[in-house]
Amino acid sequence: MNSLKNKSLVSINDYAPEEIELILETAERFEKSPPAGLLSGNVIAALFFEPSTRTRLSFESAVKRMGGRIIGFADAGSSSVTKGESLKDTILTVSNYCDLIVMRHSLEGSARYASEVSPVPIINAGDGANQHPTQTLLDLYSIRKTQGTLDGLNVFLVGDLKYGRTVHSLLIALSNYNTTFNFISPTELRMPDEYKLILEKKGLKYYEHDDFTDIISRADIVYMTRVQRERFSDPLEYEKVKNIYVLRNEMLENTKENLRILHPLPRVNEIETDVDDNPKAYYFEQALNGVYVRQAIIAAILDKI
Repeated sequence: MNSLKNKSLVSINDYAPEEIELILETAERFEKSPPAGLLSGNVIAALFFEPSTRTRLSFESAVKRMGGRIIGFADAGSSSVTKGESLKDTILTVSNYCDLIVMRHSLEGSARYASEVSPVPIINAGDGANQHPTQTLLDLYSIRKTQGTLDGLNVFLVGDLKYGRTVHSLLIALSNYNTTFNFISPTELRMPDEYKLILEKKGLKYYEHDDFTDIISRADIVYMTRVQRERFSDPLEYEKVKNIYVLRNEMLENTKENLRILHPLPRVNEIETDVDDNPKAYYFEQALNGVYVRQAIIAAILDKI
C-alpha cells in the first residue's frame, strides 16, 4: 500500500524512514528506466513566490519527462498577489486547476499553512530559512549513490548553518542514521540550538569548528553552502562573513577516496572553479539527481508507483 498517496510534503519530518526509503528506491528505478507517460493527463501547478532556478526547472523537467503538464508562475510579480490576493485565496483558486501544487515562498510556515487549506497535496519547494525537503531527499539520494550507504558517515556542513534551510532539513534526515556531524561556520552563522538538541536526544556526535582545512581528511561528505545575502537584514553583517570559507582544489589532496563535495547551488565563490574537474566534485550530478527524486515524490503522491 502506498502511504504517500495524496500526502503533502512540507517538512522532511512528514515522511517516516520507510517512506523516505520508498522515494529513494523509486528514484533509483526512474533513473535506470525513465517513466515516460506516467503523468499523462495530470496537471501540476508550480507557484514560485521567491526566485529559483534549479528547483523550479528540475520540477518542470520532472513533470514534463513523465508526460504531465505544468502551470503556474516563476515570479509573484506576475500573479494576483500584487493586487493584494491572500495566500489562502491563491491556493484555493489554483487548486481548481491542478492535481498537485509545488510551492516556494519566503515566509517560514507558509507551506504548512497552504497544506492545511488546500484540497490538493502541497510540495514545499522551500519556505524561508525553514525547510527544503525535496532538496533533502535528493541530497540523501546523492549521498547513498556515492557512498553506497547512509549509515556511519562523517558529514561536514560548511558555511551558513543558521539560515540555510538545506542544512537544517539534511541534519534532521541524517539523524535517522549513525551520522557524525562536523559544523563549520563563523560564530554569527552557527547551527541553531534546536537542531543540536535533536542530535543530543538521539545520542549522535557533533563537533563545531571555525575552520576545516586541517580536518577535511576525515570527511566522507563535505556539504558546502552559500552565505545567503537575502537572509541578512544588515548588509554589513553579510559583507563580514560572505567569503569566509572557500574550498580550493589543493585542499582535496589528502582526502578520502570516497569523499564527495555537495552543494545545493547556486554557488557564488565558496567553491573555486578548479574544483569542478576533480572527481570528488559532485554538485552538478547532485542537481541532476533532483529530477529523478522529484519524479519519485510526485509519482508517489499521485499514486502512480
